[in-house]
Amino acid sequence: MQAIRGATTVSENTVEAMREAVMELLDELEKRNQLHPTDMISVTFSATSDLDAIFPAAIARHRPHWDNVSMIDVQQMYVPGSLEKCIRILVHAYIKSSATISHIYLRHASTLRPDWNLPQPLQASQSTIESKV
Repeated sequence: MQAIRGATTVSENTVEAMREAVMELLDELEKRNQLHPTDMISVTFSATSDLDAIFPAAIARHRPHWDNVSMIDVQQMYVPGSLEKCIRILVHAYIKSSATISHIYLRHASTLRPDWNLPQPLQASQSTIESKV
């Protein structure tokens, strides 16, 4: 099991803008990680307090095969000067041990983790964890 992170931003607090951004983020998550929803254990969506038009998980539930994925929405902690109109995801999924994980940061959220905006070798993340133990 591995965790995959990601984020995106929306142009405005509307259902349409949020749907477009969430769908784009989840399309990239599935494509770049060769991930099928049946491999997912859970997905946590967080949204900044300026986004309240719709729950991101409600958008995801309409995707094919996402109806059985455990999902929850939470509000992102407010920090002055932080990125506005941002939706983040944390996905726990079964990933092949030889697979490369791609954390997905789109739109203005690409500035949050430029070091994770590229595929990350699985062995490198496991080595980092093992060296901290």
